Amino acid sequence: MLRGHGLFITGNVIDSLGNGMLLPLGLLYFTDVRGLAPAAVGVAVTAGQALALPVTFLAGHLMDRVGPKPLVVWANVVSAAGFLCFLAAREPWHVAVAHLLVQAGINAYFTAQRNLITHVTAPGERRAWFAFTGSLRNVGLAVGSGIAALALAVSGGAAFTWMIAADAATYLLAAACFAGLTTTPPPPDGGTSSQLTRSDNARRYLLLVAANIPYVLAQALLSVLIALYTTRALHLPAWSASMLFVINSVIVSGLSTVITAHLAPAVPRRAVGAGYLLMAAAMAAFAVPAAAELGTAVWVALVAAIVLFSVAEIFLGPSLSELSVSLTPTAASGFTQGLYQFSWALGMVIAPALFTLLLESGPLIPWGAEATACLLAFLAAPALKAPNRHRRKKTQR
Repeated sequence: MLRGHGLFITGNVIDSLGNGMLLPLGLLYFTDVRGLAPAAVGVAVTAGQALALPVTFLAGHLMDRVGPKPLVVWANVVSAAGFLCFLAAREPWHVAVAHLLVQAGINAYFTAQRNLITHVTAPGERRAWFAFTGSLRNVGLAVGSGIAALALAVSGGAAFTWMIAADAATYLLAAACFAGLTTTPPPPDGGTSSQLTRSDNARRYLLLVAANIPYVLAQALLSVLIALYTTRALHLPAWSASMLFVINSVIVSGLSTVITAHLAPAVPRRAVGAGYLLMAAAMAAFAVPAAAELGTAVWVALVAAIVLFSVAEIFLGPSLSELSVSLTPTAASGFTQGLYQFSWALGMVIAPALFTLLLESGPLIPWGAEATACLLAFLAAPALKAPNRHRRKKTQR
């Protein structure tokens, strides 16, 4: 399965390495190094990411015209420029501009990335590659987070500057790797459907878009909430957020393939339902240290929470990605992928302002809100059923 995919694998790992160094610490850079108020930074990040929302649909249009590979390459270049802008940011509006560029690149990248997998891998290996690329991403994130934790422990806040510069460099290296890929478009589905079926497909896909948002918000917890929660509410050192991120990345990178193959339900919608139940339990576990004085046992609760979170992520990530390109006959088209990526972009827009404001209202509130969203998505999961084409063909005979 891996033969001939060296550049694709390397591009995913390099891209994730830089993200791991900065992902759980971005808000701390602007608050602790630049001295900006957390709420102001949260609103600025949200504003920048909101301005990048239309990029998902523009990227989908471009993908239909030029294919996913060029879009992935230029998306990485744009994100690199955004992270370099972090170094010049002194005011909240600077933060907004930097995140506009970063999020524009991220939106374009992930609009095309799922389709790119179908262009560089063999048919029938789709779910395995979604799980594997998730593992690759977490390998890079784990190594990057470990580097960040060590750098902060040794150098303190001075390490932020070189970590940001390194992050920009990894995006450029990843762009070079993706530029060298050889791609082959998959054969068209060729299926036809009535107007009624198309309408039903549209409703079902919109439900997937909505059901994906709690997962997006859960992913945003790693970069937006955990660092502020552990340092402000639990009074732990800054490196604690990176250590939790390392644990998450190690579990997801090391166990994704095994859990996806042997523990996660084979039917994607059932894996989504189980994943959201586990994610709701993880939110409850994260809230425990703020609800009770645990002393040194606070780490037991946090580790239990991140383990539950990680297993839920393994259940949810590949299954939602598989549904995003297979739930309907036109799921892999540029417009539809742009719509699905819009759920990611919208969640990332909401998360910084939402979680910082909720945290200021009380340390338990953000965890309760996210747990509620996960339970609502659990209730929606049974409706995420793709048409059974084999059964339809048998009936027609």
